[in-house]
Amino acid sequence: MVQGLSHITFIVRDLDRMQEILTTVFDARKVYDSGSESFSLSKERFFLIGKGEEPIWVAAMEGEPLPTRTYNHVAFKIADQQYEDHLQRIRGLGLEVREGRSRVSGEGQSIYFYDDDNHMFELHTGTLDERLKRYAEGR
Repeated sequence: MVQGLSHITFIVRDLDRMQEILTTVFDARKVYDSGSESFSLSKERFFLIGKGEEPIWVAAMEGEPLPTRTYNHVAFKIADQQYEDHLQRIRGLGLEVREGRSRVSGEGQSIYFYDDDNHMFELHTGTLDERLKRYAEGR
């Protein structure tokens, strides 16, 4: 039986740039850097995002970027009051912010943005329970 999420890996051209994005936007903490000694396919760094018993393990591995941008993304939860601060952090790094999809009130706010390697990220203020409750109400 699946117990939960183990980790997320992003393939990136520039490990230093990805580290800057992860630490600035997500307050990530670097916990490993392979340097020139790689145990995997290429150089890599591990980060932890979030607090609590099980922060999210994110791996950044050196390689070729995604060829195109899509709507495939990873969404991280933030509090409503953190929305503007995170939006400014993202813009301060010169990252492209994508126009969000139309929303109904009560399902939370989202910031969608791309890193330099065409990965899309979302910072979302709502929860699944809130969204399902709102959708059950209908338009």
